[in-house]
Amino acid sequence: MHKDLEKVKLLARDLRDGKEFPRSPRATLAGYVLAARAVDKCRAVLLDWQGEYHSNCPLDQRWLRFAEIHYDDFRALVASGATDEETAAWIEKHAKKRQRAEVVAWNNKERDLRLSDLPPELQEFMENYIQRYVPRNRVVYHWFDVYDLEEQRI
Repeated sequence: MHKDLEKVKLLARDLRDGKEFPRSPRATLAGYVLAARAVDKCRAVLLDWQGEYHSNCPLDQRWLRFAEIHYDDFRALVASGATDEETAAWIEKHAKKRQRAEVVAWNNKERDLRLSDLPPELQEFMENYIQRYVPRNRVVYHWFDVYDLEEQRI
């Protein structure tokens, strides 16, 4: 195995068997929600440990678009075996420069997004996804809750 992939292997979560999950979309890295989860999924994909998870999915793309980071650049960094600390420093250097208040406001908007706030095609996708993955009798109001319920954080 390539030396960098050995480094990734030490940092990655094995998402194949449902025992490990990527971090919550609420978890922050470099001050952004969604970023830590994007790192976890990218590491898993690089090792073919992703299971049902996808890197650069619509959830990841929301953060990448806001930060104005290109996925290929992000993936190359993660593939280098960068730690969370190194990744956070890289994000801080390469993300669009914004006032902290703007990032905090974006984070809070993302945390508060209700299913009805999503684009129609994503609402349709989530309707099926929720029926398949969220435990029965659990009411979902906010988008991030879908993942935290499925992955048994709440």
